Amino acid sequence: MPQLRLSAHALTKNFTLHAQGGLCIDAMPPLSFELHAGQCQVLLGPSGAGKSTLLKLLHGNYRLEGGSLTLHADSGSLDLATLPAHAWPRLRRDCIGYVSQFLRVVPRVSALEVVMEPLLERGVDPAEAHARAIAMLRRLNLPERLWSLAPGTFSGGEQQRVNIARGFIAELPILLLDEPTASLDAANREVVIELIEAAKASGAALLGIFHDEAVRERVADGYILLESRT
Repeated sequence: MPQLRLSAHALTKNFTLHAQGGLCIDAMPPLSFELHAGQCQVLLGPSGAGKSTLLKLLHGNYRLEGGSLTLHADSGSLDLATLPAHAWPRLRRDCIGYVSQFLRVVPRVSALEVVMEPLLERGVDPAEAHARAIAMLRRLNLPERLWSLAPGTFSGGEQQRVNIARGFIAELPILLLDEPTASLDAANREVVIELIEAAKASGAALLGIFHDEAVRERVADGYILLESRT
């Protein structure tokens, strides 16, 4: 795995509410931080402070209003603040993974196929992708009877396990985690902690939101505070 560093300086994000006369609201306070290989930084702050917004900015789902965002590698640096929209899909495929709170998938696609997809997109042999997906679903204790079914019919905890399997299977150098353990029982929370520790040991840089204090304390190498704007 290539070791990458992500640096942010004075990031800002606003939203314009066109249905309310063009009202502009600050989505998060100006924020500066760094993510380093082999570490997990944890976002702290009250509801509405912009934690999930920040993860979406780093994944290219939102565009920055101001500040700088730079991806550093041994081969050079990449300015993400000015990266064109057409370049983001490749960056997500190869560099920046994201485990969101909710699983969004194409209907009628099986859980196994959902988990395999990130590997297939990177050119992994289908047989290897299939075997690795099965191993990941077993590790997360998803019953085999569900593997061939579309996860849209699953419970919240089952969907989240598929989501986590899909996010971790590609072993990307940067991984963003939005409450990955929120819908899980104690046994599967422990599995996610093990996955995070393994990702750090392999050199990944992680940034996450964890409302479970016990999980947060076990995985955090540092904290980034987002303060309320009220």
